[in-house]
Amino acid sequence: MSKSYSLTDEQIDRYSRHLLLPEVGVDGQEKICDASVLCVGVGGLGSPLALYLAAAGIGRLGIIDFDVVDKSNLQRQIIHGEEWIGKRKTESARSRIRSLNPRTDVIIYETRLTSENAMEIFSDYDVVVDGTDNFATRYLVNDACVLLKKTNVYGSIFRFDGQASVFDPGAGPCYRCLYPEPPPPGEVPGCAEGGVLGVLPGIIGTIQATETLKIILGKGKTLVGRLLTFNALDMKFREYKLNKSPDCPICSEKAVLTSLIDYEEFCGIGQGEEPASGEGSMEITPEEVVELIRHGKPIQFIDVREPEEYRICHIENATLIPLNTLKSALNNLDLTGEIVTYCHHGMRSLKATRYLRDIGFSNVKSMKGGIDAWSREIDEDIPRY
Repeated sequence: MSKSYSLTDEQIDRYSRHLLLPEVGVDGQEKICDASVLCVGVGGLGSPLALYLAAAGIGRLGIIDFDVVDKSNLQRQIIHGEEWIGKRKTESARSRIRSLNPRTDVIIYETRLTSENAMEIFSDYDVVVDGTDNFATRYLVNDACVLLKKTNVYGSIFRFDGQASVFDPGAGPCYRCLYPEPPPPGEVPGCAEGGVLGVLPGIIGTIQATETLKIILGKGKTLVGRLLTFNALDMKFREYKLNKSPDCPICSEKAVLTSLIDYEEFCGIGQGEEPASGEGSMEITPEEVVELIRHGKPIQFIDVREPEEYRICHIENATLIPLNTLKSALNNLDLTGEIVTYCHHGMRSLKATRYLRDIGFSNVKSMKGGIDAWSREIDEDIPRY
């Protein structure tokens, strides 16, 4: 039986340090060059992942992302540069990869990953690598990989902590075995709310790239059945054993999921919330706040972010009360008149408003979109972060 791929003289030169490794060699490099990998997301994790896979010689690299490059991305998303701010991340990533290794065929999907397109996209790749930052997409990636029997290389980051694992439907547990249920909406903030050390996704993303190459080569011991965690402040790695759940709804013998579902509904996104604006709503838009001020209505702003965020920027005369101190600060507050809570993007302030409403303050509303929306729509002098 003939090989499906043979190295050229140029590739022998390019990948010579791989060829010297007995575990890789010519046969292994040919496997890498013949392989196809899909990167779901090309942000913090996807940046080092895509760069190292392309440098290693992956033959076909799929990139799915629907976002544009923002200046705040550049602190950690090293595949992008300033010249790409405001432009598509997929195009930025393809341009950078082509300059690194033009032999890697980059396929871009300028779309949001959904239950309608995931199976079709995933079916064309040998390995799927999850570089996403939200629970709905993680469950979607997991379920599509299980149904298609594709290996899912998982990673996640937050502040100073990261974790990684490999979910192989034929050999070990899946993401649902690790996390059977998603956290309540807004319970776990993302990087835009909680922050992240810029180098952290480089560490976790490189681990994901390493696992991907080992899977393609069929060498070494992968993270199947293991969860690797990392804390940058303590510089400590820890490992936890993972077992298949006998009650997993998708990968166990009792599986009840045979097709993809509505993952935003599963994660409670948009469920059980008040209307976005109007009478009786818990939220108010920045434009509506301005309209109240124009009509002479006094507004008391309560900033529920952390002190570090308040130092970056804040609305004039706003009172800083971090969300975790709200309960203890109530006795010192004058909660008469119209109260508008705000945070960075509106998640924490909505929690604060719900709490204040529950204890009897009906005059409180959360500013939709937070101070980021206020900066974009009302006061451009307030810096965005």
